[in-house]
Amino acid sequence: MSSLRNLLRTVALVGMSAALIAPTAVARAEPSPADLTRRIETSSAELERVVESYNKLREEIKTNEAAVARLQTRIGPLEQQVEQSRADVAKLASTAYKSGGLRTADALLRAGGSTALLDRLGTIEQLTRQRQERISGFTADQQRLLDEKSRLDATVTRQAAQARQLAAGKKQIEQDLAKLYELRRQAYGAATERPRSKTLAEAKDVPAVSGAAGTAVRYAFGAIGKPYVWAADGPNGYDCSGLTSAAWRAAGKSLPHNTRMQWGAVSHIGRGDLRPGDLIFYNGLGHVALYVGGGQVIDAPSAGRNVLKRGMNMMPIEGYGRVR
Repeated sequence: MSSLRNLLRTVALVGMSAALIAPTAVARAEPSPADLTRRIETSSAELERVVESYNKLREEIKTNEAAVARLQTRIGPLEQQVEQSRADVAKLASTAYKSGGLRTADALLRAGGSTALLDRLGTIEQLTRQRQERISGFTADQQRLLDEKSRLDATVTRQAAQARQLAAGKKQIEQDLAKLYELRRQAYGAATERPRSKTLAEAKDVPAVSGAAGTAVRYAFGAIGKPYVWAADGPNGYDCSGLTSAAWRAAGKSLPHNTRMQWGAVSHIGRGDLRPGDLIFYNGLGHVALYVGGGQVIDAPSAGRNVLKRGMNMMPIEGYGRVR
């Protein structure tokens, strides 16, 4: 009987120990490398969407600021023209009066009498009406430009506020990424890839492409190994649309620093028409890469990684474009 009691006591103690230990073991369980990778990729994709939205607003702000500057250069001379027209009318009336052209008594006593007066008055009235019409025209143009400038100023202010909001959202995502990078450091020993130079094989692998497309392709190869940097377009770092815009800028072509805007700026082509230098768009226009031939692209993948050359089918493809 004593042995049975001892056995039951032992089983109870083991059960209690297991109950106490099990939650601790679960709490201390660390995510696997595969789980960390999935979480980092998910957050990176979310960050890239925010960055591309930020890039789009920044491009629109630059366009509107340039339009405002152009309006300001036109408004200044127009204001001077209006003031000069007003002064001309005042001078015309004053000169006509001082010269005697409006002195009724003199006009009636001179040869021609009332007929000459009416002729002179008609001429002055016609000149004054023409001048006033010019003033009205200038004033209307001035008001139209001022109204347009006011609208553009409001747009620039609104978009700047939106850009600040996006930057705040980006900051929050970067904070979340920092936590994941710390876990990645624990799993892999490093939070991000180290910038590196091209390998000898990569240096020899640059295709011989002529023209502007060749310049863009060579630029992209030169960017391999440089880090992903949000909203950057080189030369020390890039995001996805920053790399493609920089590559084609080197070739003398201007592309906006935003994936969706680039999609709107290129000619859309089929997969079978792809040539080195063309752009491939991914994930609902959330990512873009430069095609370099042989089924390969060069792109700035995501935060924490470096520009690299890889297979073009690395994610769902939205479409293909050729720079005009």
